[in-house]
Amino acid sequence: MVVLVVGGAGYIGSHTAQALLRAGHQVRIYDNLSTGHAFLAKGFELIVADIHDSATLSRTMRDVDAVMHFAAHAYVGESVVHPRKYFDNNVASALVLLNTALDCGIRKLIFSSSCAVYGVPQSLPITERSVRSPINPYGASKLFFENALEAYDRAYGLNFASLRYFNAGGADQSGEIGEVQDPETHIIPLALQAAAGIGPPLRIYGDDYATPDGTCIRDYIHVTDLAGAHVLALQRLAPTGESFSPNLGHGEGYSIRQVLAIIKAITGCSVPCSVVPRRPGGSADSHRRRHTRAATVRMDCQAGPARDRFHSVEMAAAFPATLAA
Repeated sequence: MVVLVVGGAGYIGSHTAQALLRAGHQVRIYDNLSTGHAFLAKGFELIVADIHDSATLSRTMRDVDAVMHFAAHAYVGESVVHPRKYFDNNVASALVLLNTALDCGIRKLIFSSSCAVYGVPQSLPITERSVRSPINPYGASKLFFENALEAYDRAYGLNFASLRYFNAGGADQSGEIGEVQDPETHIIPLALQAAAGIGPPLRIYGDDYATPDGTCIRDYIHVTDLAGAHVLALQRLAPTGESFSPNLGHGEGYSIRQVLAIIKAITGCSVPCSVVPRRPGGSADSHRRRHTRAATVRMDCQAGPARDRFHSVEMAAAFPATLAA
């Protein structure tokens, strides 16, 4: 199958491109490189263009069988401060992508969504039937595109899989690709940089949440698991033609302080940190999920250290990961 990976020069997109290649698919990457990196697309055909460029998209999609969409802005705090940026790209430009795919005869689309569409859960655990009520513009923009996919499925027969997940970590075991962000916002690389003395002390955004140690609890998923889940979603979508929206996660959360303790246990280095006010648009607990059988992911964040040149230290960020079919 020829798969167009939109945003494939970014973190999760580049890992998914590799997973697709290993599964025998032909992969083409489309990225404007605003946050992606050309070297993460090494070995693939790379089209450098924006998703609002319908003419370039049309030329690129001529022989494409399926599209995977990763080209969204993804910083919760930034979305609160600059919502226009998020609705412009994640909604308006994403609709150009969706409409172009439809016009080109493509009827399979895998969407990199987020559990941010649920907002603050009314009950736990969160299931795929839980109310979707985002509390920040980022989550709202993801929900809008999910709604568009559902409408296009009903009206035009465009089948989709919206994969809802939260915090990715780690890197491909080859060490050739990994997380490269500037500015970095994810806790694992930030904590490891602080522990190694090559970054400032980690800022903990609030320690007064209703959790056992007062810090936020998050579900951390290895990026290899996420990449494999996208391949599994495509495999399921292709023969059945039935759209679906699974939650992806470990099912057991870790608080900020637990993450820091694990890093210290594995690296032997304490993580310098300070507590600062809560981040706008955040929530205390985002880990209690139920996962569909089609795309269940597991990882052990207390496994032994592995060398990962993208995170600078021998550490837990390159978590060994397994994928359950």
